[in-house]
Amino acid sequence: MSTSTHVDKLTITFLVDNCIEWMTKLPPGFVHELPQHIQLYPLPDEVTGVPIVDFDHFCCGAHGFAALIETQIDGADSHFTLFDTGPDSQSLVRNISAMKIPVKKIEHIVTSHWHRDHTGGLLSFLGLRNATPGTPCIVDVHPDRPYARGIAPGPNYDKVVCALPADPTFDEIEKAGGVLQKHVDGHLIAGGTIWVSGEIPRVTEFEGGMLGGVRWNKDKWVKEQHIMDERYAAIDVAGKGLVIFSACSHAGIVNVVKDAIAVFARPIYMIIGGLHLAGPEFSYRLPLTVKFLSEQLRPSPTYILPMHCSGFQSKLTLDAAFGEGCVPAGVGLKVNVVGDRERDKELFPPVY
Repeated sequence: MSTSTHVDKLTITFLVDNCIEWMTKLPPGFVHELPQHIQLYPLPDEVTGVPIVDFDHFCCGAHGFAALIETQIDGADSHFTLFDTGPDSQSLVRNISAMKIPVKKIEHIVTSHWHRDHTGGLLSFLGLRNATPGTPCIVDVHPDRPYARGIAPGPNYDKVVCALPADPTFDEIEKAGGVLQKHVDGHLIAGGTIWVSGEIPRVTEFEGGMLGGVRWNKDKWVKEQHIMDERYAAIDVAGKGLVIFSACSHAGIVNVVKDAIAVFARPIYMIIGGLHLAGPEFSYRLPLTVKFLSEQLRPSPTYILPMHCSGFQSKLTLDAAFGEGCVPAGVGLKVNVVGDRERDKELFPPVY
């Protein structure tokens, strides 16, 4: 199985997330939204001479996830990939404008799975990107798109209370100008710098999916707790290890990590995204998950960024286990990861 080339530079900009975090101290390489605006896009006031904090042009939070991933190898041209697109037609395009993202450089969109909080901004983004001529954007999806998915809450999980808005159809994606690519198996994109997984093996005993998950099948709702179309993305940074994007972790983040290690045989440097540990249904998984990541996995991750559907309690528990390694990420935040090939040789010498 082919895996990605070591990346020398990785830059991440979070474009959709539930949270906005402007003030907490961040580790080196992490940059809040506010200083990015002040340093890069100043609007000087004629009277005071200092930049104005223009709240009309800053990011807004929304229940969903989207991240711009920029990867670069040895000074070559960067590849720009959008991982998920948020829940609606407005959040992503607004925040792209706020962060002044060069949309024409985005060559690839990856949808992690078919849930509207991850696909809702896809068509509006394609409309924004294709407003001017240029190379079409590839849209990488799992082929098993449901007609509808719904929510059947506990304690019995037997009554469907609502359906999620429909995901974009394949025809709608192509009519919006996207070049549709359907993938079941793991594969490389972005010049070999990003690995998009196939089906995630369920190997843990305690990560049992989403008990209230249901899917419309022909003429009725059927239980669908495992969401098998979910994929994660991984980037292997030289001298650091794997940076994992798991937008919702329906498979369980431990299953995701175990699969990534099996594919790459490399350590985990950073875990990013929704860990789906919020609420009473998932509370029993939280101590088991944190114990695996902080005590059983060796080396343990340097950074964990619990976002989107992770839940407040998971952030507290991970903060207690990882300290500053648990980073309070949110929309507008930028992360710069610089590789080190010499350090990579020292830490991970080749086996002959």
